[in-house]
This record gives sequence, C-alpha cells and structure tokens, in this order.
Amino acid sequence: MNTDQIGYLLRASTSGAVAGCRVSELELPQLGCMLRIPQAHGYQVYGILYDMHIDDDGLVRQLVTADSISPEVIADNRLHRTVPVEISMIFAGYQQGEHIFHLLPPRPPLTLEDVYLCTPVEMCAFTASGHFGYFRHILRGTDFPAAEILASHLRQAALAQLRQDNPGWANAATQEVITLLRDDYPTLMNVLAALSDAQLMSEE
Repeated sequence: MNTDQIGYLLRASTSGAVAGCRVSELELPQLGCMLRIPQAHGYQVYGILYDMHIDDDGLVRQLVTADSISPEVIADNRLHRTVPVEISMIFAGYQQGEHIFHLLPPRPPLTLEDVYLCTPVEMCAFTASGHFGYFRHILRGTDFPAAEILASHLRQAALAQLRQDNPGWANAATQEVITLLRDDYPTLMNVLAALSDAQLMSEE
C-alpha cells in the first residue's frame, strides 16, 4: 500500500475536495495525478488533481519588499510557513472493498482525512476498471482547463499502464474521449490538441 501522504483534507463537497500540504510535498503531486482518501471499512475516494494554489501570508508580504532575500530565509519560510499549499481535486470515483466505481462517492470525506498520492499500480487498478466512466467528471468541469487536465492525467495513466504491460490502454482511452465528445467539436479539437502536445496521440 502506498504510504506517500501528501497532506490533509481541508474541505470537501459531493464532487471534489481541497487538501492542504507543505511546500516540501510539492515534488510529489502534479496536475492530472490521482489521489486517494482512505476511509473506514475498506472504502476510499479517488480524485484527480486539477489545481495548486499557493497563498501568501503576512511574512511573505513583508519579505518581498526587501532589497534582497537570503536563501536561508526563503528556505525557512517555505519550511515553516503557516499557510498551507492548497491542492484541489475533482472526485473520479470510489472503492468499496474490492470493487471500484467510476461514480461520485456516496458521501464526501471529512476534514483532516489523510490524502495520499496513488502509486502507479493503484492508478492502473482504477483506470483499467470499468469503461472510462470517470472521464465525464473531468470533461464537465467548468472552473478548470478540462482539456489540459485530461491530457496530463492520460499521459501519466498511459505510462503506468505501459509499465504494467497494457500498451493498448492509451488508444482505448483516446477513442473513448472521441466518442464522448463527438457532438461537441470545439471541445473535442481542444482535447485532441492537448493530447497531441502530451505526446499521447500517434503522429500517423
């Protein structure tokens, strides 16, 4: 089981959540990565990271007016800052026992729940389950760049699937995106352009 805890839950709704983490943990998560929030009785919620928010605090506001800031002061501020880095996720599904569902979780997790970064194996288990039903949660997003987030997620998931000897996953995922957006040509072209930039699509 993955032990890479990256933070604690700050707030949640039926469709997503925001977690707080230290600056030192920012090397782990990236846009489009999968996160999980374990619950009791074999229940856990999966999310896809779509935003990172770094607020200032009173000390930072004072420091930026200085003529120069020493590396030691910068390092100390980042290590001991009182305002956490906020990472926002959209819920992609949940797991109950051995079963994975690409549906919104029946109940949101509570504040201060542990938030973990999914391992490649955990990502493969989730993304290979079902028929890409969780794509709709990403594509209906209106407060984040859905095409960019989806492309980043698919690139990470495709690499994980390739390492698990499932090279056909990327093509199947791309075809599902095309099917879902066949009646929304502008969005489809935007998504396909992002997938091409992410080098997920063939040059042929």
